[in-house]
Amino acid sequence: MKLNEMKLTGIGVSPGVTYGPLHFISKPKFEKPISVSLQKIFAGLNIVAEYLEDQSKLVTLDVAKEVIEAQSMIARDPELFETFKTYFPATGDVSDARDSIRLCFAGFKDSLKKIGGYFAERVSDIEEIEQLLFHVLTDLPITQTLITHECVVAAEDLSPAETANMNLSFVKGIFVAKGGPTSHTAIVARNLGIPAVVGCGNVKVISESTSVLIDGRSGNIFLDPEINLVNELVKKEKNYQKKLLAIKGIGQLKDKTKIELLANAGNHADAVNAHSMGAEGIGLFRTELLYLSQNIAPSISEQVNLYSKIFNDFNSKKVIVRTLDAGSDKPLPFLNVEKEENPALGVRGWRLFRDHKNVISDQIKAISIATENSSCDVWVMAPMIDTVKEVREFVELARSFGLKKVGVMIETPAAAILADKIFAEVDFASLGTNDLTQYVMAADRLDSRLSDLTNTWHPSVLRMIQIAGSYAKKMNKPLGVCGEAASDPLLAAVLIGLGVTSLSMSPYSIREVKGFLSTLSMNKCVEVASEIVRCADYDQAMNLARKALI
Repeated sequence: MKLNEMKLTGIGVSPGVTYGPLHFISKPKFEKPISVSLQKIFAGLNIVAEYLEDQSKLVTLDVAKEVIEAQSMIARDPELFETFKTYFPATGDVSDARDSIRLCFAGFKDSLKKIGGYFAERVSDIEEIEQLLFHVLTDLPITQTLITHECVVAAEDLSPAETANMNLSFVKGIFVAKGGPTSHTAIVARNLGIPAVVGCGNVKVISESTSVLIDGRSGNIFLDPEINLVNELVKKEKNYQKKLLAIKGIGQLKDKTKIELLANAGNHADAVNAHSMGAEGIGLFRTELLYLSQNIAPSISEQVNLYSKIFNDFNSKKVIVRTLDAGSDKPLPFLNVEKEENPALGVRGWRLFRDHKNVISDQIKAISIATENSSCDVWVMAPMIDTVKEVREFVELARSFGLKKVGVMIETPAAAILADKIFAEVDFASLGTNDLTQYVMAADRLDSRLSDLTNTWHPSVLRMIQIAGSYAKKMNKPLGVCGEAASDPLLAAVLIGLGVTSLSMSPYSIREVKGFLSTLSMNKCVEVASEIVRCADYDQAMNLARKALI
């Protein structure tokens, strides 16, 4: 972060230019003594869990819903209760329990980091649970952030619940001190279409009376800017948006090379939004949301009902359905029952087929039944694939139910390196750049401290994509991207140059990506991509792309 008198610089993660008064969201400090017993703390944690469960039902944005549901599970975690027992007596009140509560959460965070995997990924969410517990114990009401006027929101960090539950009709932009391109704030803001910048450093230096001009593309935040600068950037943005609106039809490059621009969706509401934003289809339908809210697997008829709605919305268009991607940060009580030392590397995605063949088979059967009564072009793919044996298992099962277009996710280094063997077995593949980046860099993508490592622009990640892309081109197989990288116009161009043929993203990003790609030729994309994979780090790669493509 660079700071001078008039400007902050962070990472632009959701495009757009906006201007307004600052509204800083800060956390209560809870400075008054709190006298509580262990029993009251346990009761408070249950209240927090119930609140989060209620919030998850109100949130329609699937990314936020998943995280909030995970937080509610942590608030009920027996290990958290056990941690409190080491800091509080079995009976009686502690006269001032503030420090003990904070130490308890700090100890629990350390324990989660040592466990790794799913639990380590949730460390960044513990602070909100701690804050909510203090609210309960001090009898402060738990309410959504009250915003009654148009403003630009700033904070140290924002949880998915805080972001999704603000009065978004008044929120013109967001910038936060923490986070990277795949942080919760970035993903939620991008999915909501709100200009956003993350990783801005010490936002507390800004006074409440400040007016803010935020550019979600460049990552620049101007403090009390001159009106001429405001007018210049706002006018430039409006003109750019007009150009985007004027671009009609399918996604294609300047030389008419077709690039399918699809949308990610997790429920029917997402699909409706994608359709309205001009998506050519669904490139990633996340089926796990139907499972996350249940204690038993949904019936085949329940699944058929949901899939049929999606297929009908995209009549005659492509819909790629990803089979159940449970485990890691999306555990299910009826599947992920065994404690794992590192769930992110454990039984997740297609690996569930090892012990839960009936659940996966029922899902594929339901997809097949829903396909029979639809003219939708249904493709199906399995997540977390590593070996050719796993590919053959999935392909055989999917084809046994009559599904015609069968593919897999390439989101591990093993799958990328073996892409030639995998493409020989399937009709297509899709790159999950979020997980692929995480696994290539061996860095938790949800840990803001590692944002410099969890960036798909890193040449190590792009070289891995290049391997898969070269085999896709050589074997004439479609290769898509359905991770957050597809929403970045510059990175989208580089991915195309590496062999990607379709991009699936937040619906709000489609217009931006379509407009940018229409200015480039395939030769240009290939030329720039070949230079970028020779870079030493992600900063150099991003700067090279900006100079060569803008």
